[in-house]
Amino acid sequence: MLRPRRRPAQQRSRERYARILSAARDVLVDVGFESFTFDEVAKRASVPIGTLYQFFANKYVMICELDRQDAAGVVAEINRFAERVPALEWPDFLSEFIDHIADLWRNDPSRRSVWLAVQSTPATRATAAHTEQELLDGISEVLRPLAPGSDADVRGFISGLLIHTTYSLLNYSVDRPGDAGMRELHYELTVQEVKRMLISYLMTVAEKAGG
Repeated sequence: MLRPRRRPAQQRSRERYARILSAARDVLVDVGFESFTFDEVAKRASVPIGTLYQFFANKYVMICELDRQDAAGVVAEINRFAERVPALEWPDFLSEFIDHIADLWRNDPSRRSVWLAVQSTPATRATAAHTEQELLDGISEVLRPLAPGSDADVRGFISGLLIHTTYSLLNYSVDRPGDAGMRELHYELTVQEVKRMLISYLMTVAEKAGG
């Protein structure tokens, strides 16, 4: 599992750590993962390169830490939705959740860059899978009423299918050449069809679970 050597405890160090990760996001978006270097991150964060190595052994560890940041934000949103269930029906939950994730991907290009980067090696993929487990557990609990007789493994599989399908199609939604109007239309249509597809899938799951 790829983890930082340490995380800062004092406020000043935490601020510097946050600045490093913010700079890392900018570099990743600007140059891509293959050209991503600690030299450039250190320069943009205005810290000595040795400071980066105090926390991160290499760029793979740093990318996985960015992925943890992104996952934590999504988990917080899942928890917020969970407080509204069962008052919020699951199709509404799924629709709002997809809207939220889609807005993140459109408004923060670094999320897509991080998602692509963690697919780069077996170690980063394994770390990302471990990171996303809390997210999958949260979705599984929110959707539990859909298939109350299903065991945890089945609900976990459904949750994984939902999140990986959503991320893959959101990557497609923002990966469109052309003018701004065409890109926006492509994005809106893709998000709309993601909702239609996943809600239909979950309706089938619910029907089968109901006998």
